[in-house]
Amino acid sequence: MASDTFDTDAVQNALLGLVSELDGGVLVTLKADGRPQLSNVNHAYDPDERTIRVSITDGRAKTRNMRRDPRVSYHVTSADRWAYTVVEGTADLTPVAEDPYDETVEELVRLYRDVGGEHPDWDDYRAAMVRDRRLVLRLRVERAYGVPKR
Repeated sequence: MASDTFDTDAVQNALLGLVSELDGGVLVTLKADGRPQLSNVNHAYDPDERTIRVSITDGRAKTRNMRRDPRVSYHVTSADRWAYTVVEGTADLTPVAEDPYDETVEELVRLYRDVGGEHPDWDDYRAAMVRDRRLVLRLRVERAYGVPKR
């Protein structure tokens, strides 16, 4: 059962359910020449806000691409590769982490916990987020399509 749009609540829930079940996918941004640039990333999905969050690094191709053209797609697929969801949306980027206790680092801590649980050394993690010039991509679901799990 393929779906170009959300035809029913059941299809919508099934498609976004796959995004909830998994914590990794492929982030697709657009290069200056219009070709796609793909990056494997981990994510956390908040179904209440219909928002995917990803930790990214300032200065990387995907980050530069989103600043130039915020149109983004995100692809997740089941282990058997038969079910998949593609989410389309507009990138919302936080400021770059500048202090171990700024709002960006606090969001990165929440994101880490949502994806991987507790970190063994939060002080080290917080310092690394500033040193690595990390920020958060927030991708609100505007459209989704794919083949839901059966």
